[in-house]
Amino acid sequence: MSVLVVGSTALDSIKTPYGENPRLLGGSASHAAVAASFFAPVKLVGIVGDDFPKRYVRLYRRHGIDLAGLQVAPGKTFHWAGEYEANMNNRRTLTTELGVFETFIPNLPEAHRQTPFVLLANIAPALQHHVLNQMRRPKFVVADTMDLWLNIALDDLLKLLRRVDALVLNDSEARQLTKEDNVIAAAKKIHRLGPKYVIVKKGEHGALLSSPTGMFISPAFPLNKVVDPTGAGDSFVGALMGYLAGRKGAPEAHLKRGMIYGSVVASFCCEGFGLTRTTTVTRAAIEQRARQLKKMVQF
Repeated sequence: MSVLVVGSTALDSIKTPYGENPRLLGGSASHAAVAASFFAPVKLVGIVGDDFPKRYVRLYRRHGIDLAGLQVAPGKTFHWAGEYEANMNNRRTLTTELGVFETFIPNLPEAHRQTPFVLLANIAPALQHHVLNQMRRPKFVVADTMDLWLNIALDDLLKLLRRVDALVLNDSEARQLTKEDNVIAAAKKIHRLGPKYVIVKKGEHGALLSSPTGMFISPAFPLNKVVDPTGAGDSFVGALMGYLAGRKGAPEAHLKRGMIYGSVVASFCCEGFGLTRTTTVTRAAIEQRARQLKKMVQF
């Protein structure tokens, strides 16, 4: 089955202790769509300006990504610039230029409205609602969010939580949303807001799944060197959704293994700037690293 990925498509200028790269392909939808494409067909919905490099369109197509929902508008593509310190947990935003993304309305092509798996990548909750209003009985819906929406669009987000199967957020956002200091307590409170499944991303410490049957911890794959963590969280959830869409049966049966694959693809993302490493990975390399991760946690 296929995955619909709706989110931002951007040009990222990134500086880390390992170098500086301008105008790389980025955005939540880009990272998630490429990650999902290793496991299932992907339909991307986003917006770019008329300055968007053709080589990135070709990159999407090399990964078999359906671009019927990618709008091209007069103006500049969303551009973000950021700098990481030696401790990659510390990031400073240098520039945010929304460009055509400021007026983005995710209107879906008719053929996209019956896509069974829907990933609402990190965009405004009002836009995520707009996507769901156009869908026809999707099988599994996952929403990602961030602290910005908790600050400026909380009411819209709370309404959205009643419409999704799973919510993905990081540990600080889970605490902010629930006013709970403990992540486990926060996840349980989020269940009461609507989502059956809650996935809490914890960066280099992996991710936690809270479900009706209990807890599951997915470790991050340990790396000798992190070149650029931009997009790792989006790669994680994209690979997870792609894996779910590529399996038979109920999505719930495959969530744990899907999180392992999410951690693996996210680790590849961190090994290069932007999508430069992810786009060179093979499915065989992903499978090999998944086996390595499995061995690390067996006892």
